[in-house]
Amino acid sequence: MGKLIFLLLVSLSARAQGPHAVLDEVGIGDVHWTKGFWAERFAVCRDSMLPHLWHIYTDKNVSHAFENFRIAAGLDTGSHAGPPFHDGDFYKLLEGMAAMYAIDHDRRLDSLMDMAIAVIARSQRPDGYIHTPVVIAARATKVVSDEEHLSFECYNMGHLMTAACMHYRATGKKTLLAVATKAADWLVAFYQRSTPQQARNAVCPSHYMGIVELYRVTKNPAYLQLAKKLIDIRGLADNGTDDNQDRVPFRSQTVAMGHAVRANYLYAGVADVVAETGDDSLWHCLNAIWTDVTQRKMYITGGCGALYDGVSPDGVSYSPGAIQEVHQAYGRDYQLPNTTAHNETCANIGNVLWNWRMLLVSGDSRYADVLEQALYNSVLSGVSLDGDRYFYTNPLRASRSFPYTLRWSGGREEYIALSNCCPPNLARTLAEVGDYAYCVSSKGLYVNLYGGNVLKTKGLELEEVTNYPWDGKVTITVRKAPETVFGIHLRIPGWCKGAGILVNGKAWDMAVEEGKYAELSHVWKAGDVIELDLPMRPVLLQANPLVEETRGQVAVRRGPVVYCLESPDLGPGQSIFTVAMPSGAQLKPTPMNIGNGHFMALEGTAKLLPAGDGKLYQEVTVSPAKDIPVRLIPYYAWANRGVTDMTVWMNLLRE
Repeated sequence: MGKLIFLLLVSLSARAQGPHAVLDEVGIGDVHWTKGFWAERFAVCRDSMLPHLWHIYTDKNVSHAFENFRIAAGLDTGSHAGPPFHDGDFYKLLEGMAAMYAIDHDRRLDSLMDMAIAVIARSQRPDGYIHTPVVIAARATKVVSDEEHLSFECYNMGHLMTAACMHYRATGKKTLLAVATKAADWLVAFYQRSTPQQARNAVCPSHYMGIVELYRVTKNPAYLQLAKKLIDIRGLADNGTDDNQDRVPFRSQTVAMGHAVRANYLYAGVADVVAETGDDSLWHCLNAIWTDVTQRKMYITGGCGALYDGVSPDGVSYSPGAIQEVHQAYGRDYQLPNTTAHNETCANIGNVLWNWRMLLVSGDSRYADVLEQALYNSVLSGVSLDGDRYFYTNPLRASRSFPYTLRWSGGREEYIALSNCCPPNLARTLAEVGDYAYCVSSKGLYVNLYGGNVLKTKGLELEEVTNYPWDGKVTITVRKAPETVFGIHLRIPGWCKGAGILVNGKAWDMAVEEGKYAELSHVWKAGDVIELDLPMRPVLLQANPLVEETRGQVAVRRGPVVYCLESPDLGPGQSIFTVAMPSGAQLKPTPMNIGNGHFMALEGTAKLLPAGDGKLYQEVTVSPAKDIPVRLIPYYAWANRGVTDMTVWMNLLRE
């Protein structure tokens, strides 16, 4: 009964994730970062990322993202410019602004959103269709098109829906929600009359997540039915591809394939449908694919999508002669190159979105482990420490002596003209990262991510103080609690060994297991203090020997943070290729700053190997390795000191 009372109290603020989800999200704006890592990153998002992106997207001399809406609305003349997914870029920015407004209630943000939404609403056709490339073309030709097959209209509409739901929850206004529901109604009607061939408008299917989120806000059952249909029709067209994950029906898929952003968005959307329907056949596929990704295709940073370009001979419907081109894609099992790793930032964010939903459905902390792995490493690496320069790809090694130029290389950029989809995706992710910190269920509160914050939800208030991820000591003080028994579940990361818990100064008398939630069931009262100790020592990691690119090499991780060796920290005559890490290396955490980024570097002693003469093959020379001081920095912090060489994987010298 006590736990039911707790659930009734917090559910007034929580966001329900569906009747078949074990966990629910806390309310928008319930978590405020106070001090430490996430407070710093959140401030960078607020003070740099969002203003910078607003300036870029509303300056038509730099980007046509907003200007396209103005032309489509008849407020200006001209042609569509930029990629076909520019609408979605702007919607993602709006979502980030709405999420920030939910925390800070900045009136200027509210005013800017109102202005933009008014223009977006004017650009929408009366029948609900909204996609500026088509609307602008129709203005010029007077020919009304119905859709762009295999373009990005549904992707754009999906981001419109998620932005609209966030805006409504943050402001209470229905202005953008009205646009989104009209677009959703157009989609419902389109899919009722379309053939499987026509319905292949599923490039980067953000609309799976968007339509389910819109269902949760509006309770319109047609939206959930559409989401289910979107899954059912995959694989029914005769021209499906592995790159688009629609060569075969989804329920026949058990491995990850094709474009990694499209894949991870698809898996996240399917998990949303599972939360609403409890469809075990979908859950079986998701878990099989999750195992394939995490055990055979994901980088140590949580990055996804090894290949710039390649072929897919291994799709589940493979037959001779059916080899297909893929791009920005998952590769074969254990195919994880370093220098040519693609790892698009949006794919890594998709990994977070997918694992978050898997966690909500199941309550299994292994999904939170992967979420954290990606968030601290391959997601944060996508934005500079000062928040105004970005990466599209996230390789695990970079060298200025590499013999050819990759499509995306050469350092961070303020505006990635070829494809600027990742920066606004990063902005909305960091604006919303507080939403990942806690969950609630009938069993109580779940603590997923650690960082200095205050949680204020209906009937429960907590204050958390910690320097995580640089220090594993976490103190949680109860400020307000229901007068009933409920559990506070602390996530013990899978990387942590020897965790300890004190409650009001006394050891908690229950086993604490890594990779699980530790349940502290109690009648909590104001002033109760929980002290969690998560030991985090630097560890050397090696990959499965089937990963050819890293055989005989090691990476370094401390806590959830993966480290790298960067050229500004090397001495004369040293390179990322000549430094070897001894198997018994003792690395010491040391405070370090780069710009406004504060973190723990790791310092110790490594070995310097002979440089070689640059030939393709050469005789091994026997010479003693020289001791040298070495400094490693967090992977996410690289490339903040100009264009540099960097490697995550280093030569291993066994002692």
